[in-house]
Amino acid sequence: MSAPAPLRLRPLEIGDLLDETFRIYRRHFLLFAGISVILAIPSAGLAGYSFFSLFSGLFQASNSTQAPDFNSFLPSLVVLAIGYLVGLLLAPFTYAAVVYAACESAQGRPVTIWGALRGVLRRYFAIFGYLLLTGLMALMFCLLPLWIWIWVGWVAVLPVMFVENASLTQAMGRSWRLVDRRWWRTFLILFLVILVWYFAGVALQAFLSLANYLIGILVSSYLALAIAQGAAVILQALVTPLVQIAIVLIYFDLRVRREALDLFQLAQRVAAAQPA
Repeated sequence: MSAPAPLRLRPLEIGDLLDETFRIYRRHFLLFAGISVILAIPSAGLAGYSFFSLFSGLFQASNSTQAPDFNSFLPSLVVLAIGYLVGLLLAPFTYAAVVYAACESAQGRPVTIWGALRGVLRRYFAIFGYLLLTGLMALMFCLLPLWIWIWVGWVAVLPVMFVENASLTQAMGRSWRLVDRRWWRTFLILFLVILVWYFAGVALQAFLSLANYLIGILVSSYLALAIAQGAAVILQALVTPLVQIAIVLIYFDLRVRREALDLFQLAQRVAAAQPA
């Protein structure tokens, strides 16, 4: 496959960064959406199964005169436990595969879905450690502002790992230095991107509600709701790449502003254009 054009580096204002996020997603929609949807399939199946098996059983038991037999829920609970374990093991791919693909595309390198998965696999344990650390901090600190402050400082950890071939500790320190003195601007960009992600998901949920009503005419209400739960996960996966692409653009924008990376790219292009 032909290599994509590298990202034209330049200082991006907040509105420009949001526009560039949508532009990149549209240009590589099949790649980014394909990665996100494929990785969301296990979670979608788990969401549908958990709703159908557990809730339908509880509803049926509540309508009967006998006390519910919780032993009958044991197989479903075992399946759910296995499903959540699989979801935990897939978390590095879910959170980092689109980031890897966006980093490769920004550098003008061809990338495929399987190439993105292989790229994450090579750094699987470092990515898992990063996700585990941020998750544990959210539980231990119990202070959302403190967690947000640290998370914004580490927002560029994954792009640093992929682009600069850094270890986890190196990437954490590098991200913190890039965000330093630009924390509020980075926070505002992330806040706006998450708002876009949320409202795009809400819009897709509106279409899902109509589809759920039509499905409910054909199948039982429990099955229709289970399908809706699984479909909701898939639809949310379609908008998740917006946040991940924006994180990559934030990383490159920070490097442009702190290290004049755009001038370095321009010098490389001029040198390549010179006759031998």
